[in-house]
Amino acid sequence: MTKPPTVDALVADLVAQMEQQVPEHLLPHIAKPEHVATVLHTTVDALAQDRYRRRGLPWCKVGGRIRYLRADVLKFLADNRIGGPDAA
Repeated sequence: MTKPPTVDALVADLVAQMEQQVPEHLLPHIAKPEHVATVLHTTVDALAQDRYRRRGLPWCKVGGRIRYLRADVLKFLADNRIGGPDAA
């Protein structure tokens, strides 16, 4: 009898699937807010509000400019997935 996959394993598998499905030209490894807003179908201003309220996606500040890491964006999406056959 096999054990069901853990939540961490399901999230890692989902991130790997998204890594293949999201083209790098839409979401580079180090992305500007404009890239992330396009992928998430939101606005740059909404991302700014999330940063101000200290919620939402993890972000970095590089030389005064805001950047998002592709891996963080995909992991955030996988962690916040609700429903579906593989959802935890």
